[in-house]
Amino acid sequence: MKYRSLSRLFRHYKRRFRIRELPQLVADMTGTHATMAELAGHRAVVTGASRNLGAEIALRLAASGTAVAVNYRSSRDEAEVVVASLPDVDHGRHLAVGGDVSDPSDSERIIAEAKRALDGPIDILVNNAGPYIAKPFLELEEGEFDRVWNVKAKATYLMTRAAAPGMKDHGWGRIVNLSASSAYVRNRSIYTLANAAIITLTEELALELAPEILVNAIAPGQIYESLGELREKAPEWAEKVMNSTPRGRLVTRRELADMVVLLCSPVFDSVTGVTVPVDGGLRLNTF
Repeated sequence: MKYRSLSRLFRHYKRRFRIRELPQLVADMTGTHATMAELAGHRAVVTGASRNLGAEIALRLAASGTAVAVNYRSSRDEAEVVVASLPDVDHGRHLAVGGDVSDPSDSERIIAEAKRALDGPIDILVNNAGPYIAKPFLELEEGEFDRVWNVKAKATYLMTRAAAPGMKDHGWGRIVNLSASSAYVRNRSIYTLANAAIITLTEELALELAPEILVNAIAPGQIYESLGELREKAPEWAEKVMNSTPRGRLVTRRELADMVVLLCSPVFDSVTGVTVPVDGGLRLNTF
């Protein structure tokens, strides 16, 4: 089937495929025939994975054949429920591993414990943990500033520092950092600052850790499943997000988790240092 322009090709796929079939869409467009099962044999740590997006990422990685260590800070029971829901893999068992990713000793222990339990090197790291606070700077308590900065930016550095040597020795590694579309706006206070730092850190790490390790990031927009919580906290912001998204709907956890898997797959073997906005166009400026 021939198409005279990329825009016509994309329109064709938009009509033909649903969002849940994105991996096959990418495979058809690139000719790689990539599937979600191309990560069999790998071992991953997903931080902040006891619920919400982190849990969905763990599920999609496990579905791709990856053995997963589900990190949690205090919600052990929730993490164990996530582990129990993951499909079996051929090269080990999934596990829950507790620890504060913003603590240097804990970050080292999380990687070491996961490596020991999964009986092999950790070659996929997803830095997903991160609290949300949107108070103006002059209303922000110092402890709140430290909490967001440490669990987003500092933890990404610490977990990468703990995992990267093993990936280098293994000769293959993938790191995916979770930023947010708030990195592109200037009214989310410390949340903007921390997520913008993730983008810069991703670029820096991509240079430092190449060629064995690829480092990329995702910047999600407002997630559909979390809209109810946002409406409770900031109803005016929730409606603004809905009305300002060109795509006409919000991104889902499943879509974001599938993008994480794709960034770790052979389809993206030549991509590093990139932040992929997955926000339905929300970040685009309008007048």
